[in-house]
Amino acid sequence: MATYPEHKECLISGSANLKPVKGYEKFYLVKSKPVGFVFCSRIPTVEELIAHYNTYSREDYLSPVTIKRYHELLDGFEPYRKTGRILDIGCGIGFFLSVARERGWEVYGTEYTDAAIAKCREKGIRMQQGKLDPTWYPEGHFDIITSFEVIEHINNPKEEIGNIRRLLRKGGLFYFTTPNFNALERYMLKAEYNILHYPEHLSYYTKRTIHYLLSHNGFTRKKLITTGISITRIKTSLKVSKENFVSSVSADEKMRVGL
Repeated sequence: MATYPEHKECLISGSANLKPVKGYEKFYLVKSKPVGFVFCSRIPTVEELIAHYNTYSREDYLSPVTIKRYHELLDGFEPYRKTGRILDIGCGIGFFLSVARERGWEVYGTEYTDAAIAKCREKGIRMQQGKLDPTWYPEGHFDIITSFEVIEHINNPKEEIGNIRRLLRKGGLFYFTTPNFNALERYMLKAEYNILHYPEHLSYYTKRTIHYLLSHNGFTRKKLITTGISITRIKTSLKVSKENFVSSVSADEKMRVGL
């Protein structure tokens, strides 16, 4: 039987007081005290990660509602525009950066797989491959750094946040989204909640733990909100639907368009 290395300390506080999360053992989840951060104790190999991310579709559906939200977000970024440079960590196939480029931003992205890198370069995005490396760019190079549903995929959050802070200019903005471990869906579905997925998701945040991570690594909070519910996640977790999470016919998209 293969053995895997494990984390012995909390990924955000360094506490060695770790307890298994009862009912979630198949995901190798532990919870640290006193901060209460939940994360995967097992450390996946690079080969595991690449094999997993190579299963991702690179022909994702882009909702017109999402395009509208991108423009609203970029409107909010305008007061921070000085260098005109924006970096999106884990940018997928570059949907957000393509919209930013249309609005005159100099766009940069990172991704893991060759397929995603190639797609983004075709769109004029300056790409780097692998986990964020601060030597790729000069210190303070970016006005804005974004990370959409990415930080839950990493098991080096303090290093990642430190690198982001180094690359962000003084007065710049870091904007990110991540699932909430305290979401209603998780309380309803427990271990059947399909956000819980090894080796895809390795860190599970709450408002408390995300604030701890950022505030203890040099960031000042501008806004922190929890919002939304996913009918598609509920249906697919319960295995009553096999719909794609992002598609024109998903329950979530029908709800978004209908609002």
